[in-house]
Amino acid sequence: MLNLVILISGRGSNMENILKAVKKNKIPIKPLLVISNKPNAKGLAIAQKLGVKTEVVESDGLKGGNWEYDSKLVSVLEKHRITPQNCLICLAGFMRIMSPEFIRHYKGRIMNIHPAILPAFPGLHSQRQALEYGVKYSGCTVHFVDEGVDTGPIILQSVVKIKNSDTEESISKKILKEEHKIYPKAVKLFAKGKIKIDGRKTIIS
Repeated sequence: MLNLVILISGRGSNMENILKAVKKNKIPIKPLLVISNKPNAKGLAIAQKLGVKTEVVESDGLKGGNWEYDSKLVSVLEKHRITPQNCLICLAGFMRIMSPEFIRHYKGRIMNIHPAILPAFPGLHSQRQALEYGVKYSGCTVHFVDEGVDTGPIILQSVVKIKNSDTEESISKKILKEEHKIYPKAVKLFAKGKIKIDGRKTIIS
């Protein structure tokens, strides 16, 4: 059975949702570890309450995309006997860009969820971007992480309608509900070996 690692920076609502789905035996994966780059992240206590080990690897002011930091993550994973062959790493509100070295080491093993229909509105403040652009629909995307920013192969997407009365906050809430639906689905598909990467595309069997 694969080992699940989740990286967080805050409360980790997607983390909580995935772990609860695993606990209900809906996903055949072992939730082995939750790592935060912030020692005060509320998600750490939630993970512990759900019976999952936690570690803190503080950023210490190091910028995202930094191998000096990410090598510390690798050391923690190796300490727990987590390898590129036996794991899935899920980013759940992890507010750091991963280094190219980390991504290459765990190639095809890192998932992220983004609050927009990629390739539209990558990067930060996607909900605000969607609102300012005046789109009629937005949503969320689960994708594999590659060396670009939100450019990896797309696994699942879900759409929400944007009304004239919507605010950045109300759009965010709508999208988060959809995130909680599709992220566990993507993890389940991966755990069951039903996702293959073919260039820029994913093939789901």
